[in-house]
Amino acid sequence: MTVGTQITQAIATVQNAAASMKTFSLETQDEQAKQTFQQLAQTLDNAVDTLKQREKYVKQQEPQYKQQ
Repeated sequence: MTVGTQITQAIATVQNAAASMKTFSLETQDEQAKQTFQQLAQTLDNAVDTLKQREKYVKQQEPQYKQQ
């Protein structure tokens, strides 16, 4: 498995986790839990942004990792 593939899979995994936190936030009636889920979703969204930047860098530096 290439580094590019691993980063792509990591992005998908973190995006899925963020989506779950957003869903939990919408489904709970507990305001403290809602706020916690929203904060976690934001943290995960930030992680996705960081991973996408890294993915872009890897693809620029190592063209063989670029997926078609």
